[in-house]
Amino acid sequence: MKFDSSIWRKTMLDYEKFKKIFDEKIFAKSKPDLLKKVAEYPDRYVGLFRPTKPEAKLLQNLLQSNEIRFGDAFEVVIKQYFINEDWQPLPQKITSKEGDALNIDQLLTKDNKVLFIEQKVRDDHDSTKKRGQVSNFEKKLEALVDIYGDKVTWGFFYFIDPSLVKNRNFYQPELQKLQESWGVQLSVSYGQDMFNQLGLSHVWPDIMNNLQKWRQDIPDLPNVNFDSNPEESAEEIKDLPLRIFRKLFDDERIVSQILPVLFPTGETLRLLLPHFEKQGLPIAQNISTGVKKYLYYKQDSPPHR
Repeated sequence: MKFDSSIWRKTMLDYEKFKKIFDEKIFAKSKPDLLKKVAEYPDRYVGLFRPTKPEAKLLQNLLQSNEIRFGDAFEVVIKQYFINEDWQPLPQKITSKEGDALNIDQLLTKDNKVLFIEQKVRDDHDSTKKRGQVSNFEKKLEALVDIYGDKVTWGFFYFIDPSLVKNRNFYQPELQKLQESWGVQLSVSYGQDMFNQLGLSHVWPDIMNNLQKWRQDIPDLPNVNFDSNPEESAEEIKDLPLRIFRKLFDDERIVSQILPVLFPTGETLRLLLPHFEKQGLPIAQNISTGVKKYLYYKQDSPPHR
C-alpha cells in the first residue's frame, strides 16, 4: 500500500504560524512585564547587596521570563497540532467537587473520548515537588472523571524535552497505580512518546523541524534597549497602568540607574509624551513632567553603554 504523504501534510503546522505563536507568547509582553517588575520591586535591580549591575539583572530577568513563556507557547502549539488532527478543545478551567479551581494544560475530545495532558517542558523537579505533581495530577483526574465519566480515556504526564528523564522511575509506578484505581489509560511520556501512543508519530518531527527554524531566527540574547526600536516599544508599553509609570519616574534609583539602560536615547519616551499629555489627569501630567526631566537630563549626559 502506497503511503499518501499529502494526508499528513494537511495536519502539519505551517512554520509562519508556529513562529507567530512562539513570538507572541514569549516576546510580546516581555517589555511591559519587565517595567512592571522594575516599578514594583526596584530593590531586585539596584540593591547594593547584589553581584550584578542593573543591566545584567534586567537581562537575567528577561531570560527567566522567556523560559517560563517558552512552556506557555508549547501549550498553544501542541493544542494546535491536535486541532489539526480533528481533536476538539474542551474548557480547560474546571472545578473539583471540593470547589477547587483547576486548570488542565490540554483537554480535548474526539470520537466521544476525552484526552487530558499535564504538560511540562522538562522533568527536573526535586524530590519534594515530584510528589506534589502526582497528587495534583490525581486531583485533576478525579475532577475530570466526575465531569466526563468513562469518556476520559487517556491521561498523559508529558514532558516535552526528551533529554531529561530525572524522575521517570518515580512517576511510572505512581501513574500505574492511578491507572489501576481509576480505569483510565495513563502514561508518563517524553518527547515523541506521547504522539506515538496516540498514533500521531508524524507530529513530533514537524515540531522539531519548526523549533529548529525558530531558534535560528531568534537573537542570541534579549535586547534590554527599548530604544533600538522605539515605535514598537512605545506601542507595547503605552497601555501600562499609570501607577507603573509613576513609580518608574518617582524613584530616583530607577531614573538614574535603570532608565538609562532601557531608554538610552529617550526616543521611546519621547514618542509616549503625547499619550500622557492628552489624558488630562493630574497623574498623567506628573508623569509627563518626569519624562521631560529625564529627556532633559539625557541631553547633557553621555549615552549609556
